[in-house]
Amino acid sequence: MVIGERVLVALGGNAMTAPDGSASPQAQTRAVAAAMEPVADLVAAGAEVVLTHGSGPQVGNLLIKNELAAQVVPPVPLDWCDAQVQATVGVLIMNALDRALADRGASRPVTALVTRTLVDPGDPAFAAPTKPIGRYFSPEEAERCAILGSHWRSYGERGLRRVVASPDPLDILEAPAVTALLDAGHVVVAAGGGGVPVVPVDGAPRGVEAVVDKDLGAALLARLVGASVLVIATEVDRVQAGYGTPQARSLGRTTVGELRALAAAGHFPEGSMGPKVEAAVRFVTSGGRRAAITSLDGIAAAAAGTAGTIVEAENVTVGTQE
Repeated sequence: MVIGERVLVALGGNAMTAPDGSASPQAQTRAVAAAMEPVADLVAAGAEVVLTHGSGPQVGNLLIKNELAAQVVPPVPLDWCDAQVQATVGVLIMNALDRALADRGASRPVTALVTRTLVDPGDPAFAAPTKPIGRYFSPEEAERCAILGSHWRSYGERGLRRVVASPDPLDILEAPAVTALLDAGHVVVAAGGGGVPVVPVDGAPRGVEAVVDKDLGAALLARLVGASVLVIATEVDRVQAGYGTPQARSLGRTTVGELRALAAAGHFPEGSMGPKVEAAVRFVTSGGRRAAITSLDGIAAAAAGTAGTIVEAENVTVGTQE
């Protein structure tokens, strides 16, 4: 049951682009419209819904514009790009969800909120940027861009990608506003792309060159707004242990203990499923009733605990689904 429950849905970047990764305005509009169909089902079922979303392709596009136009207009900092993408994708979601809800006769106000995420200026991530963003560049292109102060990592024959710091989220500054909107009956879009990362400087927030992991930001926001369920939507129906090996198995209903053991054994790579599993674990250990990881089509069922990889407290029986 989801009637009356507060559910946070974290949409992966795949929900914002075409299947081939295209991030043209037309492709993004179509992709967001498709992603809002299962979200509308959840809202129509009576859930109080807050949405977050990925922003990798969109921020990557803005960075390319920065680099190509650097000799014509001043490049803008990464936190500005984060904010621009929140607003752009937020409007796409509002428009698409309005239409999907109207089709179901379940009209609800939908509001997007540009959101800041507090991080620690002393976070070790700032000393060792590792989060890849944007497209692959040739060595010559990367060298020209590095003059602007960016960091780059080689990915072999594919080329180089810019890497930035990805500090741990500590607080969502607009969480009280999100809560007030939810209490007033709104569906709220917030903390897109993990939120705009800020640090305290002279008693006020200041943006920093970083990207907050979207799933970790979602887990934090879910706790702050009192959500009982966290649903992380991705490309697959369920998390797999031993992915890509003959021993691969799908995880159905599981526990924090099992996931931590599998993570320690290296089953969830940092660049793919790792942050999603960590986000689910954090949410449940901080008091959340249920976290689920599933595909877009499974959002409503996962919120009800009947689809996807379901993470619950330690007293729940562990099982697998083939």
